[in-house]
Amino acid sequence: MMWSLWCCTHRAALLTCIVVHIFSQSVRGLNVCMSGSATSCEECLLINPNCAWCAQEDFGRARTLTSRCDLSQNLLKRGCEARFIENPRSVSSILKNKPLSSKGSGSTQYDVIQIQPQKISLSLRPGDQTSFEVQVRPVEDYPVDLYYLMDLSLSMKDDLDTIRNLGTKLAEEMKKLTSNFRLGFGTFVDKNMSPFSYTAPKYQENPCNGYKPFPNCVPSFGFRNLLSLTDKVDRFNEEVQKQMVSRNRDAPEGGFDAILQAAVCRERIGWRKEAYHLLVFATDDVPHLALDGKLAGLVQPHDGQCHLNDKNEYSASTKMDYPSLALLGEKLAENNIFLIFAVTKRHYVLYKNFTALIPGTTVEILDQSSKNIIQLIVTAYNNIRSKVELSVWDHPEDLNLAFTATCQDGQSLSGLRKCADLKIGDTVSFDISVDARSCPPSGTQKSFTIKPVGFKDRLEVSVDYRCDCGCTRYTQTNSSRCSSSGTYTCGTCRCESGYRGAHCECEEGDAGSLNLSACREAEGKQVCSGRGECSCNQCWCYESEFGKIYGTFCECDDFSCARHKGILCSGHGDCHCGECKCHAGYIGDNCNCSTETAPCVSEDGRMCSGRGSCVCGRCQCTEPGAFGDTCEKCPTCPDACATKRECIECRLFNTGKFADNHTCQRMCKDEIITTETLNTDDPSTVLCLYKTENDCVMKFTYSEHASGQSVLTALREPECASAPDALTVLLAVVGSILLVGIVLLAIWKLVITIHDRREFARFQSARSRARYEMASNPLYKQPISTHPVETVFQMYSKSYNGGVH
Repeated sequence: MMWSLWCCTHRAALLTCIVVHIFSQSVRGLNVCMSGSATSCEECLLINPNCAWCAQEDFGRARTLTSRCDLSQNLLKRGCEARFIENPRSVSSILKNKPLSSKGSGSTQYDVIQIQPQKISLSLRPGDQTSFEVQVRPVEDYPVDLYYLMDLSLSMKDDLDTIRNLGTKLAEEMKKLTSNFRLGFGTFVDKNMSPFSYTAPKYQENPCNGYKPFPNCVPSFGFRNLLSLTDKVDRFNEEVQKQMVSRNRDAPEGGFDAILQAAVCRERIGWRKEAYHLLVFATDDVPHLALDGKLAGLVQPHDGQCHLNDKNEYSASTKMDYPSLALLGEKLAENNIFLIFAVTKRHYVLYKNFTALIPGTTVEILDQSSKNIIQLIVTAYNNIRSKVELSVWDHPEDLNLAFTATCQDGQSLSGLRKCADLKIGDTVSFDISVDARSCPPSGTQKSFTIKPVGFKDRLEVSVDYRCDCGCTRYTQTNSSRCSSSGTYTCGTCRCESGYRGAHCECEEGDAGSLNLSACREAEGKQVCSGRGECSCNQCWCYESEFGKIYGTFCECDDFSCARHKGILCSGHGDCHCGECKCHAGYIGDNCNCSTETAPCVSEDGRMCSGRGSCVCGRCQCTEPGAFGDTCEKCPTCPDACATKRECIECRLFNTGKFADNHTCQRMCKDEIITTETLNTDDPSTVLCLYKTENDCVMKFTYSEHASGQSVLTALREPECASAPDALTVLLAVVGSILLVGIVLLAIWKLVITIHDRREFARFQSARSRARYEMASNPLYKQPISTHPVETVFQMYSKSYNGGVH
């Protein structure tokens, strides 16, 4: 239940932010007060928390249905006196405000105050937020009641042996934290019925019958209060030593039954009102939850009441189901009990999830055999004392609560109602904003409680609602102000049946026989143009948040004319019956066109720099690439370089047409940068050059910066050509002629050499082909010639192949 309350509160806070945002936007734009058509003061107050009602009798203009519901400042401007304005605001009043205490034990133990204030009253107007501050301080040496609730199932036998002397040791440790400590002891197993426990006859007295590892144990039970809270810690040790473990059938235990009984049986357990209540729940297994009891036929939900019999045993264990988490959290918070889960490591995650659903609970890991139980309790106690968390009880559904925590670091944390990492004695504050969403029936009073989780201290908040207007106290029936035919209240007449009009001056029968054509501008048109009411043969025009509605038939107003950029008649004219009447110097349907041409004249005296035309007081550039208020910027125009040349001359060299200092400053406002070399790689720059009087060349670049300023980058000095030296020229000519002659001779010599070498080679080749001696003449012939003659003898005596024939 507490968790659901917490969620609802946060959702309500979010809804409040959304509603306030919508209201604030509405007030800035549309006047929701006048658009709501409120006919009474009470209706007006419900429209918006910023709306006010004027109860002044003579408020408004003649023949106008004046809206008495408007913003307070508007009513004052419209002539309503402040004393007649009904605008109640939400307020808070502190009724009880005792100072915070610093110490918990001692003679002032019963007067310890840990929350301030203790009682306040709120008077709320719907939608109007008010806030108050709450301070909380955990005091030092506050009394502590600790109840140790132990699982006595068979698996906890080693743990039982470990804690036999727990009382003495725990008391010694707790005395370091508080001088007023009491200790109690209780045990649980599970419901003694099938299927949770062994119920066969042989197990009735000894569920461990036949179980060899541990043959003897006591029967199962739901919960036993063995030792009520006492400062005699030796008795704790005595009770622990008497205990024996039991045995149940399934793994889950009935621990939640035991927790609920330990929480709600305040007198039997012995919880003190002025003490911290710590309930240590030690187990090594998971718990049974609500609806598990149906397995044993238990369909009755737990009633959340105490059911301990004369033997201090839980008597309804076999009659009701296990309690739910919501019921458990509600009863723990109701009795200011901090629950400490001391569980084994394998079940830590499960119980950690339980802490998120049960406010004021913590979980610690219990070692095997409970060896660390004392340190576990001390650590959990310190963790509990280091946190402060606010809870809300009996939260009215029509109230929105929003929390802002200011913890020990001084920073405000919106949406939080919890502070952690505190030291004993630290004071934390919470700013709580409250607003009502609606008006309950007249005379309704409500209340709710804010308390820190686990603290006995609380803040009681009473709430009443401011939905009525003070002017209703002066209501007059059958008032002469209402022609003795109506009730006068809060500046208006409420006519009796059969009468109508602002002062109930017209009878309903007469009004019904009236010729409504007297209130129509023409046949077929609406009565009073749909913007007024026909009363007693004449139109009474409505008031409008946008302006004045007037005319015999309410046909005119001063807000329905043409607008320019959302401004009526561009701010240069007056609206008369739907038409703009322009002021001098302006023309057009919405008076947005100025007839003034002075803004179009450039610094050189030309209209739009000669690159455009002046239309409605502004230049419209027609030259491609031209821009600026007077079309003065145009890097790509043909005359761009010529225009900027004059500025280069006057600014850098004090020459040219603008050499006069005053003219130069007026005409040349561009930024000029001088440099040794120009960068012409940028495509957005234009390279310009011109010839000076000294026949030098001056170079500069022209570009437009993103800011709209023209930037000129120029050489520091013009580039000038120097006169040639005569001797140098002569020597150069003579040298050139000599060089050409030498080159020609070298070429001729080279050609002759190549030709001779080729001829010599040809001669050598012919000589090598001759087949005679160099000493003989090939043309010479011997004078004697010899011719041989063969005889017959010689012919026959010739030998053939060595033989003689």
